[in-house]
Amino acid sequence: MNFKIIKREAEYKKAIKRTLEIFHAAEGTPEADELALLLLLVKDYEDKHIRLPELNPIDVIKLKMEEKGMKAKDLEPIIGSKGHVSSILAGRREITLKMAQRLKDYFQLPAEVFLQSA
Repeated sequence: MNFKIIKREAEYKKAIKRTLEIFHAAEGTPEADELALLLLLVKDYEDKHIRLPELNPIDVIKLKMEEKGMKAKDLEPIIGSKGHVSSILAGRREITLKMAQRLKDYFQLPAEVFLQSA
């Protein structure tokens, strides 16, 4: 395969397809070298062309609560009092750095997910 900077979506899709084909290449093989180069090229394309949507921290918390079968009261040890939990979930109060750290540890997600953009 010719290696060059990926500039078009069709090239990107072709690179992804090939990456998946050789994903489990044994270390030290030509396919492993090809995979390493493809991953760099794909990452470069994605960094330049693919934007992930902004995550709403409250939506993330509610989704994770639903996944775990949690109720608002289950967040009290993480966020604080019943009133704090209610205010956070209603969007009336911002998540503090301390809360973001606790949520990060509890839900195993990056703390940045829980920090609202200014």
